[in-house]
Amino acid sequence: MTVRLLDFYADWCGPCKTQDPILEELDADYESVEFEKIDVDNEQEVANQYQVRSLPTVVVETDEGVIDRFVGVTQRQDIETALQQAL
Repeated sequence: MTVRLLDFYADWCGPCKTQDPILEELDADYESVEFEKIDVDNEQEVANQYQVRSLPTVVVETDEGVIDRFVGVTQRQDIETALQQAL
């Protein structure tokens, strides 16, 4: 089963820049998880598919669907809990 973390962001989004170091740490710690950065300005269709309305939005999903989603800057521990549930 594939576990993915989708990071919806925009270059102009200040809170997204705050979220980046947390996601980079998680990416280093969870090699089995696919981390994907999605620029909402360039990939509006994907953002609409996931109903992204605010930034940053982080979605943790498996092949079976969305496990959890976080809107706004989210602490590492909260995202990590969702990743562990998905794994």
